[in-house]
Amino acid sequence: MTEYLLLITCLTERNLFIRTNIRKKVYFMSTTGIPAGDLEAGVQKKRFIRIIPYIFVLYIISFLDRVNVGYAALAMNNDLGFSSAVYGLGAGIFFIGYFIMEIPGNLIMARWSARLWLARILITWGLIAGLMAFVRTPWQFYTVRFLLGLAEASFMPGIIYYLSCWFQAKEQARAVALFMLAVPVGSIIGGPVSTSLLGVHWLNLAGWQWMFILEAAPAVIFGLITPFYLTDKPGQAKWLTAEERNWLINRLNEEVDAKKAHKAYTLWQAFADRDVIILALIYFFWVTGFYGFNMWLPTIVKGLSTTFTNQTVGWLVAIPYIGSLFSMILVSRHSDRTGERRCHTMLMLLTGGIGLAVSMLVVKTVGWQLVFFTVTAMGIYGAFGPFWALPGSFLTDVAAAGTIALINSVGNLGGFVGPYVVGFLKNATGSFTGGDVFLVVCLVVAGLMPVLLKKPGQLRKSI
Repeated sequence: MTEYLLLITCLTERNLFIRTNIRKKVYFMSTTGIPAGDLEAGVQKKRFIRIIPYIFVLYIISFLDRVNVGYAALAMNNDLGFSSAVYGLGAGIFFIGYFIMEIPGNLIMARWSARLWLARILITWGLIAGLMAFVRTPWQFYTVRFLLGLAEASFMPGIIYYLSCWFQAKEQARAVALFMLAVPVGSIIGGPVSTSLLGVHWLNLAGWQWMFILEAAPAVIFGLITPFYLTDKPGQAKWLTAEERNWLINRLNEEVDAKKAHKAYTLWQAFADRDVIILALIYFFWVTGFYGFNMWLPTIVKGLSTTFTNQTVGWLVAIPYIGSLFSMILVSRHSDRTGERRCHTMLMLLTGGIGLAVSMLVVKTVGWQLVFFTVTAMGIYGAFGPFWALPGSFLTDVAAAGTIALINSVGNLGGFVGPYVVGFLKNATGSFTGGDVFLVVCLVVAGLMPVLLKKPGQLRKSI
């Protein structure tokens, strides 16, 4: 009965959005005689071309430096004598540092300068990521991963907030999804590249050491470029005409006014909001499953066959992420078109949980396991666009920046819990089965929790 009621709710929200959009499609002329539809299309094209590709590249670099430890583990653990428990703790402790600096970093960015703060993040994380090449003991491993988390904190929520300053609510799921396509693309590129680097031995350094050094360098390079390329606010955009700037500023201000007319949140009111707390909990369980899956996938795939080389593992791991590309694009487009967020998020997370359960606990052949690993990736990645459009549907300004950081920081504690619990259970039992059950439960819980949200995230009539 609950499922039928949720379906009826989602269909009602979708139909309301469509009817509202039909009423709003009025053709009018701008002050200079340019049709508003043409003006909007021009601004939209310029923003997507100017902003999305650049931050897409930045997030590929970020994600590679965050998860390449999963590929390094194929050789590093043996070279340094790290157990599964040591690796799991080191992989996850990154997110403790991330948690500590997340909210302060996003508030600094909102009150100061997005481009300068993002540049600082890129340069410091690049330098620290390179230090991973020189760790020798478990405590050195833990320390560098913790510092890397501190350095990178607020990058992802900072970008989400930055996009909310440039894109209207009806565009945000697609903008977020296009930016976050960098995660599966980074995994597709990172698998073959990282495992290929494991085979090199230059200047008495092992392949995993060169992998950390070479994959850290782009962060420093782009950190130096960022202050000169990105623009903080639409009013400063010289790459838009004066009319385009005014049109965009007016539209964004209209949305802010509409949200504030419904309720103007202070930062602390936003932190205490029931739906914000639920979103943080959803993201915690989701990220626990997400990073438990991502950090251990190379090791799990290598264990499927004794004949797999590291390079073979790199190519096979890319397959699930190719599927997730299509999922992210299609789900975000449908979410923006219908104006519905909650049910899209719920469906994708449940798909991820079911896919992981079948891949590890039901099917036993390599081919079918890869198929359901792909279903898992399509689910856990496909939810990103509609989920991150939810906070911006009712929050603005500093409240939005702080809340996005809060949700991301609490959620990313799951990035510590997931890899650590899987590593601990693998060490204790000699099998991935217990860890897999834990990750499946987390994804299913995350998938069911959106039904508790009182603000389903559909676009309001006034926006």
